[in-house]
Amino acid sequence: MGHDWSRLAGDLERTLRLRSIPFGMKLFEDRAEMEAIPRIRRPGKIHTLDQIIGQAARLGWTVGITAEDLVQSQCRAVVGLGNVKDEAWMTGEHMVGVWFKTVEDASIHQRAMYCVPDGKYQALAVAPLASGRLDPPDIALFYATPGAMMYFINGLQWSGYKNFEWGVVGESACADSWGRALVTRKPSLSIPCFAERRYGGVLDDEMLMALPPEYIVQALAGMEALAKNGLRYPFPQYGIQQDVREGMSASYPA
Repeated sequence: MGHDWSRLAGDLERTLRLRSIPFGMKLFEDRAEMEAIPRIRRPGKIHTLDQIIGQAARLGWTVGITAEDLVQSQCRAVVGLGNVKDEAWMTGEHMVGVWFKTVEDASIHQRAMYCVPDGKYQALAVAPLASGRLDPPDIALFYATPGAMMYFINGLQWSGYKNFEWGVVGESACADSWGRALVTRKPSLSIPCFAERRYGGVLDDEMLMALPPEYIVQALAGMEALAKNGLRYPFPQYGIQQDVREGMSASYPA
């Protein structure tokens, strides 16, 4: 059964008070399939993938790219566009003296990244989730504050509890979000890196969640159940010097 993408996105925006647009990402083995998406935009300049993501999340654009539209190999590697993950890329030598002290440090970083394997995909598209143009997207993504992210995770854990464990690769943190979600098909939370904030317009208080869309349905159901218990976002401040018993009694029986 397909999703009502407009309703799904709207429910997510309202529940978490999102300030940017939930969007989808889809990889294509044939670039012609990407180019056939209604109202698709193609970049006229060279960009980072962070900028392409920002155009979907901040401007509501539907954008399609190939490897040639992206600067250097790091952006291409995470989503498997082009054949870039050779031994030179694995050394991380292009990051030595910039992000890492030694080649050894840079190489460990490169090998720690979640990346889609090279050779299968020719193109990628991003679009607002509500548009339904990527029906279905491979993954859905949204930016939110740490508090909103915790509430979303609480919703995921309402039924069928799982302990989520995520890593922080540092720079190239897109590997922690869309890279990990594309590879593992699991919810993937990241702290966006310098490049995402400098080039992608990510705000200082934002985190990024990437996940297959069915997890949003699960989280929304969980958050609806939490709301019935009086647990809603944004979290109301109680006061750091108040007697806690009155506040706790609203949630837990004596």
